[in-house]
This record gives sequence, structure tokens and C-alpha cells, in this order.
Amino acid sequence: MRTEELHGRASGALYGLALGDALGMPTQMLPREQIVARYGRVLTGFHSAPADHPLAAGMPAGSVTDDTEQALLLARLLVDGAGRIDAAELARRLAAWEQDMRARGSLDLLGPSTKAAVERVLAGAPLDEVGRQGTTNGAAMRIAPVGVAVPSVDLDTLVDRVVEASELTHNTGVALAGAAAVAAAVSAGIDGATVPEAVEFAVAAARVAVRRGFWVAAADVAERILWATELVRGASEDQACDRVGLLVGTSLATQESVPAAFALLSTRQDDPWHATLLAASVGGDCDTIAAITGAIAGACHGVDAFPADARATVAHVNRLDLDTLADELLVLRKTP
Repeated sequence: MRTEELHGRASGALYGLALGDALGMPTQMLPREQIVARYGRVLTGFHSAPADHPLAAGMPAGSVTDDTEQALLLARLLVDGAGRIDAAELARRLAAWEQDMRARGSLDLLGPSTKAAVERVLAGAPLDEVGRQGTTNGAAMRIAPVGVAVPSVDLDTLVDRVVEASELTHNTGVALAGAAAVAAAVSAGIDGATVPEAVEFAVAAARVAVRRGFWVAAADVAERILWATELVRGASEDQACDRVGLLVGTSLATQESVPAAFALLSTRQDDPWHATLLAASVGGDCDTIAAITGAIAGACHGVDAFPADARATVAHVNRLDLDTLADELLVLRKTP
């Protein structure tokens, strides 16, 4: 693959994540019915969050949330560590990030699994024990940089890197399977995979990763991705949103939100921007769902598949330099 195409796909993954997150910022944790009444059946662009929003009250249009901020934190840690993640440093940086968010008056702080694990680390608990209850989607929401930094040629190595980046806070089979599915789909897309091919590789990764963490009673992520994508096959956008909301689920649970993202991506697999808009319109934890959708779609199609003005908005509002970060992660991808 030519260098410029590789860069376009890596940038596409990072921009897709940020765009999906920013689109879903004002709609996150709202019911689908309220989103439709306020914004229409499918969003058409960025909106500011209303003053009564439970998490993002008053945030300006185009603002990203913890999904992008934690993904960028992980990306910087990857770059600083030459492709490896130091768990203790990850805990310190996550704790510092939350303190900064509190100082800024934000209500969008660490998720339940990440917060519990970081607090236990800071209290002196062993690093290999603190993530054994982490089942929510925090690992999956921030894992895209690992997919950019690690090629898809060796599935076991890719899963190893996902586990290394995730086990501090989400050391359960279900959470690692969700994170591995997202990272694998991003990595495959950067290596030239189509969306269906990326989904297939994601399922394979989830089947490997589910055996790597502590067992918890939860539905199998790989099987739910296959079921969810089939559930929306041939459905209209309204039908897809209804089926995802009612049957797949859009909560913070990994086994709901990760399959939901793959399902909504599959409904508009040839149009990354519209797929991301649709994911941000489904309700529930739809900033995370849209961030995952956008990251995979961007990796498979490249950054130019997203409107230039939307990319410029999210970069300006949040002071992001995603093109430079993409190049830094690609250096790791090319390093044996």
C-alpha cells in the first residue's frame, strides 16, 4: 500500500473516532424517541448540548467527550512507550486526566470500570487484580490507536497488544473481546480490508480475546456481532435503529454497544459519514457507538470519506492534530 493511502486510512480511523464521538456528544444517554423529536430521525451534523443534558450540558457543537480524550491518552502512551503500554503509567495518566476534567467542570469523567480500577491501583492494589470486574465498554471505546499501531498480519500479537492496553481496567473476557474486535477491525481496514472483511477479522479477534481475561457471565461478543449484523440486513434506517435499540442494546455493556456499532456500520458500509451519523442517532451510549463506528469506517475507507468541513470543525473545536498522531502511530506499525 502506498504511504499516502496508509496515512489516509490511519487518519481516517482517528478522525472517524473523534467525529462519531462529537456527533454523539449531545445525544448520548438520551432515548431514541427524544433524539428524533429534537434532531430528526438521523442527525445531519454537529449540535451543541442542551443545558439540561445529564453529562454534556452546555458543551459546544463539535466537542469530543471522554471517548476521544482517553483514546488520545492511550495513543500518546503507545508513542512514548515505543508501542508498549505500561499499566502503572496508564493508571497515573487516567487519574490525572480525570482531575483535569473535574477542574474544567466536566461531568463526563472516568467510566465505572476504569474508575474502580484506577482507584484500586492508587490505593496500592496489585495491577493484575484491579481489572477483573471491568465489563463495560471503556476498553473498546479507546482502543482504536492500538489498531492503528499494530498490523493485522498476526492476530495473536494484535490481541496481545489489546490485552496489554486494556487489562488494567477491563481484564474480563467480555471486555477484552469487545476491545479486540474494534482494534482488529481498525487494523484490518488500514491494511486494505473492506468493511465485511474487517467485521470477519473482528469476530476472529473476539473469539481469541475472550479466553484471555477473567470469566464473567456475559453474552459472547463474537456471536453477538454476527447476530446483530444479520439482524439489520436489508433493514431501513429506522428499522435498524429500532432493532439495535430494542434487541441488541445500546448501554455501556460491552456485549451491547460493540455489536451495536458493527450492526449500524453494516447498514451503511459504503458511506462512512452517514453510518456515523446514524450511529450517533440511535440513543443510549451513542457517542461511544458512533466513535467505534467512525473509527472502523474511517480505517476501511480513508479520511477523505468524511466531509472536510466536519474534520476541520472537530480539529478546531478540540485543538486536535490527528494527522501527526496518525503518522506517529504508523511508525510503530512499521517497527518489527
